[in-house]
Amino acid sequence: MIDKAVINQIQNTVGKGNVALDKETRICYSYDATNLKYLPDLIAYPTTREQISETLKLANEYRFPVIPRGAGTGFTGGTLPVQGGVVMVLTKMNKIWQIDRENLFAIVEPGVITYDLQQEVEKIGLFYPPDPASLKSSTIGGNVAECAGGPRALKYGTTKDYVLGLEVVLPTGEIISTGVITAKGVVGYDLTKLLVGSEGTLGIITKIILRLIPLPKSKRTLLAIFPTIDAAATTVSQIISSKIIPATLEFMDNACIRCVEDYLHMGLPVEAGALLIIEVDGAPEALSVEVEEIQKICQANQAIEIKVAKDNQEAEDLWKARRAVSTAVVKINPTKVNEDITVPRSKVPEILRRVEAIGKKHNLIIVNFGHAGDGNIHVNVMIDKRRPGEEERAHAAVKEIFTTTLELGGTLSGEHGIGITKAPYISMELGDMGLEVMRRIKKAFDPNNILNPGKIFPEKQTKQVHHL
Repeated sequence: MIDKAVINQIQNTVGKGNVALDKETRICYSYDATNLKYLPDLIAYPTTREQISETLKLANEYRFPVIPRGAGTGFTGGTLPVQGGVVMVLTKMNKIWQIDRENLFAIVEPGVITYDLQQEVEKIGLFYPPDPASLKSSTIGGNVAECAGGPRALKYGTTKDYVLGLEVVLPTGEIISTGVITAKGVVGYDLTKLLVGSEGTLGIITKIILRLIPLPKSKRTLLAIFPTIDAAATTVSQIISSKIIPATLEFMDNACIRCVEDYLHMGLPVEAGALLIIEVDGAPEALSVEVEEIQKICQANQAIEIKVAKDNQEAEDLWKARRAVSTAVVKINPTKVNEDITVPRSKVPEILRRVEAIGKKHNLIIVNFGHAGDGNIHVNVMIDKRRPGEEERAHAAVKEIFTTTLELGGTLSGEHGIGITKAPYISMELGDMGLEVMRRIKKAFDPNNILNPGKIFPEKQTKQVHHL
């Protein structure tokens, strides 16, 4: 526990009205989308970089952890206070400082909601592409900390491709600026890229410079249903090799289709092996040709049905199936072990076949969906913890899935990060020396291990609290 005198200093720094000590509020910040729970000692809501800096200086003096947090939508436990301490919630720092039309950038604070920024820039014909599933609640700061992706990553890339510069409070309290607002810049080490995706372990982001691009003039959406996963995966490869790069290319397997149909009653064929949702964007005159070519490729790969949206409302209707997946699949079993492996696009059929075999081996239900266009598969092991041994079988299955992913030239995480849930497996991909180099970087930035301790690096977790 943090000493009362230190708490008083934190209140004097951040403002008494911006510090919460009651258990009810602390419980609200004890968990994220993993539903693991660790109780913090207090919650702070800073409004300036100086408040953050002074709090971190106190943390180094009195050796208490500080955990930066946005909306808490992460899937790997990156914002959990595994060693107690201060959860620093950045949602009050939510200003959009500047949108520059001429130079195509925006400057924002970390608490800005992703969707809100997108709406603002689109009003003036600009575009911020990264679109994580949580975009209507997740914050830009959290997106940067996790290097969030989303369906549009196939064509437009992930968050790291849009961060030009950062203002960051280091773990020891110093404030630095990284990056540039210019199109080019190669002065010194690229600290911006190092900090993007560092999961709040190397600094607390207080300002972000984001690259913007022109808003596409039009988009078209298709839904195609296939008899097998292989047919759908072959379609994906052929679309890309035909020189068409869709904005999104999403897939759902048979288990997903069944779950969504049971949940929404959309008329989806439950015997289908897979479905693809394909969206292209750009100049209207080019899209008709692309849509026609995509339809031909789908038909050549035995598509059972192809639907092309006539307008935005029909497009939204086609997306309903994909957006309902997360809600629908929990009807199978109450607990979802959600992994986001990524393999080369050509290996998608192979990884899905091998995941299916792993599920059968361990007598587990595994549901797959995700971003087929960039090989990013959301593998969901559906379990009921009340059944003896099921959770242990799930962990064994996940390790086998990770091993298989690496054998196929893939990576353990495409967009969710490591946090605490993937930390036990990180050396499988990076090796001992790779992990040691990362430890040295962490030590250089944070010599007292103050900032978001217990994340990324494998170590024994403590103080787990199951109070809900």
